[in-house]
Amino acid sequence: MKILGVVTLVSPLGEYGGPTRVAINQLLSLQARGHEVVLAGTQRGFDGDVPTEIEGVPAKLFPARTLLPGSGFAGLGSPELWMAVHRHAREFDVVHVHAARDLVTLPSALIALRRRVPVVVQTHGMIDETTHPLAVPLDLALTRPVLNRARVVTYLTARERASLEVVSRGRARLEELPNGVPLEARAVAAGPAGVLYLARLAPRKHPVAFVEAATRLAPEFPDADFALVGPDEGEGASVLQAISASGLGDRIRWEGPVGMSGAVERMRRATVYVLPSVDEPYPMSVLEAMSVGVPVIITDTCGLAPFVRDHDAGIVTDDTVDGLTEALRTLLADPGQAAAMGSRGRDAVRSERSMTAIAERLEAFYR
Repeated sequence: MKILGVVTLVSPLGEYGGPTRVAINQLLSLQARGHEVVLAGTQRGFDGDVPTEIEGVPAKLFPARTLLPGSGFAGLGSPELWMAVHRHAREFDVVHVHAARDLVTLPSALIALRRRVPVVVQTHGMIDETTHPLAVPLDLALTRPVLNRARVVTYLTARERASLEVVSRGRARLEELPNGVPLEARAVAAGPAGVLYLARLAPRKHPVAFVEAATRLAPEFPDADFALVGPDEGEGASVLQAISASGLGDRIRWEGPVGMSGAVERMRRATVYVLPSVDEPYPMSVLEAMSVGVPVIITDTCGLAPFVRDHDAGIVTDDTVDGLTEALRTLLADPGQAAAMGSRGRDAVRSERSMTAIAERLEAFYR
């Protein structure tokens, strides 16, 4: 089959995070199974030539244009991408759209549908019930028609399914599709503990809470260090201020962003991965950490909390600094327990979240 994957944004900093990572993983796996694949979307931040492939996946990337100022990723659009989808959609057997409420993916999906090409929509927990004034007309014009006309709309969790039922008014053809990750080389961290936060520095992800927990624990564990890795999405100044106030700038540091291809390698140098996010639908970074055998600490509102609990692959805590601190203290005080949790997480990813299983399920949807 010929498969076109559509994403909102590709950038060297990996700032759009999980959805783009998921799309690349899927297309790589499908390509390895003999399918012809192309990744399409918008791009920004590349110096010089725009890449024509991403990690071995052929790519057609167009300038990201801000059509609605002040609305973040939701305000991005690309008339050039819309025109390309209109011209070339019928060259593909299926268009797989990694959709959000934005002016990149939803128009592309609707154009493909109007060109009578089968469309699979994957929303990554990004389309839910809302009363936002901009969402009401967008849902009427784009979101609902796309959900209702797609061949399949996939969901990650029961909560996401319920949201999609509401937004589509019960007309979307819903199918469960978990995220998967390639099984990566095992973590190589040795010696002192390295605690890692790898995510965008955004309010919902609570990077300042990570710094506060690190500040409390640093005197108890003088050999441990604490690192934040990711682009600034509004919390960078607060993180730097918290680090400065701690007086521990030599042990708590913000390393800045790392591209998508560098995220897993950075995780392999950690001994504990922490994501204090609230209402995180299904974070790829958690699966990636588990894939290299690193134990994870997440909150109880994370969509992967049941998976981590069921496999005893880390600690699920609440969204308070006290809860985060206690969870970290538990793993730092018992490296053997932490290593065992990491091994169980790696086994769980191998058995239940392999890309082979995901690719087989996608092929069934596409057929």
